[in-house]
Amino acid sequence: MNKWWLGASLVLGLFGQAHAMTLTSKDMSEGNKLTSQLVFNSFGCQGENISPQLTWTEVPAGTKAFAVTAYDPDAPTGSGWWHWAVYNLPVAQTSLAQGAGSHADALPKGAIALKNDFGTTDFGGACPPEGHGVHRYEFTVWALPSALDLPKDASPALLGFMLRAQALGSAKLTAVYNR
Repeated sequence: MNKWWLGASLVLGLFGQAHAMTLTSKDMSEGNKLTSQLVFNSFGCQGENISPQLTWTEVPAGTKAFAVTAYDPDAPTGSGWWHWAVYNLPVAQTSLAQGAGSHADALPKGAIALKNDFGTTDFGGACPPEGHGVHRYEFTVWALPSALDLPKDASPALLGFMLRAQALGSAKLTAVYNR
């Protein structure tokens, strides 16, 4: 009898396993160097500062909203560097076009962009200190059970805390850049 339950549990576990959320982009790929399109155009960097196209799939059941963040954990600040922080993207929104973060009004209705560490609500491209080595740029989409109620002047760090506390799932795409 115990063997039957064990076998049934294994079979049900295989068939009932949920697919992991995925994040893809036409503008970058996992582990590869970012192009000049996605590089900041200030602070000594000379890129185009265009936010990447992003598409996410395998959304967890119960998702009611999304957030998208771009973060450099290698920035020499003691707390990394937030390049982009957008939340309350509508549940029907499963992609962002290239340039959607280049101006806050280009985002879908209802989405809220927070000030990044460059001090703007727009996407801020890669711009590590010269000679500091390779930096990782983590683009993450977060599936949420409801829209978040944050002050509009909240920091991306507060958003990150709330996302980690409430997310139903997430998917990350990490690219690199150095100068």
